[in-house]
Amino acid sequence: MVEPTHKLDVLGHYCPVPVSKARKALTDLVEGSILMVIADDPETMHDMPVLVARLGHRLVDVEKSAGEFKFVIEVC
Repeated sequence: MVEPTHKLDVLGHYCPVPVSKARKALTDLVEGSILMVIADDPETMHDMPVLVARLGHRLVDVEKSAGEFKFVIEVC
């Protein structure tokens, strides 16, 4: 897995909060940054890849374990 330069923990938050916070974080980062978003809302498995594609970034990795989802996103 690529080592993230930034982390966003949205555990315990449900739609639309995880996507809104991820959008804000991605907007504030510079090109080449790697953001890891940690969530437990199952809806993020659909919503996060859509957000990343719409913003023109790259979803590097998705990891699922013990009810948590980790999205590794490269800012493009």
